[in-house]
Amino acid sequence: MQSNRFAIGVAGGVTAVVALGGLGTWLFSGTESTSGLDDHSTATVGGHRALAEWVVAGRTESKYHPLPWVGDKLTGVSCPTGLKAVAGASIICTGKKSDGEVVRIPVRVTQADAKSVTWKFER
Repeated sequence: MQSNRFAIGVAGGVTAVVALGGLGTWLFSGTESTSGLDDHSTATVGGHRALAEWVVAGRTESKYHPLPWVGDKLTGVSCPTGLKAVAGASIICTGKKSDGEVVRIPVRVTQADAKSVTWKFER
């Protein structure tokens, strides 16, 4: 009887650890960001307000590989221009893997208003 309780306790503990690990991975591996449009982070692209390319590149590089088992580690992420603050606008940023391979990173605006841009990239 005692060993059954122990086995059930171990199984429950393992299940809890796996569930928390999965939740943590899901939370940290998100590719969507909301960025404010202020004097420091705003650029102009084609006559539209845009999120400056350095903001998009920096956030993408930091979120591309948030955990060792999610995504590849990239360096030198750069974007050709700012990201227009218009829903549906998109750009292709690039970064390099540790072996030198260049990775193309599609970035798209999902929502925008006068004060912020919600955007996401594809891993």
